[in-house]
Amino acid sequence: MTVRPMTVQPVTVPLLGLDCAAMDAPAAAAWLAARPADAPFGYVVTPNADHFVRLAGDPGLAAIYRGALLRLLDSRVVARAARLLGLAVPPVAPGSDLTECLLAAHVRPEDPVTVIGLTDPTVRRVAQRFGLCMPAHHVPPMGLAQRPEAMQAAVDFVLAHPARFVFLAVGSPQQEQLAAAIAATGRARGVGLCIGASLSFLAGTERRAPRWMQWIGAEWAFRLLRAPRRLSRRYLWDSPRVFALLWRVRITRR
Repeated sequence: MTVRPMTVQPVTVPLLGLDCAAMDAPAAAAWLAARPADAPFGYVVTPNADHFVRLAGDPGLAAIYRGALLRLLDSRVVARAARLLGLAVPPVAPGSDLTECLLAAHVRPEDPVTVIGLTDPTVRRVAQRFGLCMPAHHVPPMGLAQRPEAMQAAVDFVLAHPARFVFLAVGSPQQEQLAAAIAATGRARGVGLCIGASLSFLAGTERRAPRWMQWIGAEWAFRLLRAPRRLSRRYLWDSPRVFALLWRVRITRR
């Protein structure tokens, strides 16, 4: 029997009220893979500009993020703005890159995997692409956060289908709330990943921005152009407020 070594807690960098791990996506994937499969359930969050703005006005949600096993910065825009202001910045580790690293390099074909959200064809395509057994899959109804019985059903499904990795793909902040509810039972094991559309990108059912747009921090613009009605408020009004939050930190530290 292979015994996985106990993992050492990563070095963190404080950013807008969260201690973010000083890891890029490959390092974070390796760290999670080294964690014992039977360790108590912990979850991973990947805050971006929109998340930081939301957390600033929602103490309850901020507590959920602080309670995560791992917090990874998922915004090159935030990283560059913070750096320009002279603030310490952790490496950027997009959730989609983390998901791909895990599936490509660390999740074995026999490893049990559970997915909450998405469609059967999307999950099946991911399983085929990475040579996995078909994951246990549960599709909760829309408005999960406002439906306690649906939230409980999703929690119960995860408990009934223990897995080394649980991919939570029901959108933020619902997926983070679900992850915290699973952890609060004290009965789950493994790692929950709040990964949004990451599996849809890997399945090819949604298109991710080209690499060059990701690199220059323009992935948000690509998504906005593809869904302007749905995303215009988030990217043109809500998310830019993160610059004021960063400036406030800069002024306070002066």
